Amino acid sequence: MYILFLLAWIIFNGNITLEILIFGVVIAAVMLAFMCKFMDYSLQKELNVYKKSIWFLAYAILLIREIIKANLAIIPRILTVEEEMDPVIVKFKTSLKSDFTKMLLANSITLTPGTITVGLEDDEYTIHCLDTSLAEGLENSDFEKALKKLED
Repeated sequence: MYILFLLAWIIFNGNITLEILIFGVVIAAVMLAFMCKFMDYSLQKELNVYKKSIWFLAYAILLIREIIKANLAIIPRILTVEEEMDPVIVKFKTSLKSDFTKMLLANSITLTPGTITVGLEDDEYTIHCLDTSLAEGLENSDFEKALKKLED
């Protein structure tokens, strides 16, 4: 929150000078102290937010990498007329606990070309894959491993 307060201060001021930056550091510290005292916020929660934002950035990089890999795998299949695709529907269970990370996993699978999340009930995902080769590794995917780190 401290960094968000400081960034908001700088953005609302419209420019960066040493005076604005020093005053922003003080104002952000006062706001954080207010939150800690009156809004049940703590420095431990602040550090947890920073830790999770690093894992979230790593997850975003993983997602972009997987989207590019899937695009490179799907493009030749779409452009080749002779090769037949064998679509399949796969069901698997996840060990993710929070609804937020389950939703992120479902959306990440859908964003990856060749796969669409058809359903999610409790821990069970139903995924439509354009080809059986795309269904391999859905159960223990890198997405799920990275999201488990976000949950901790």
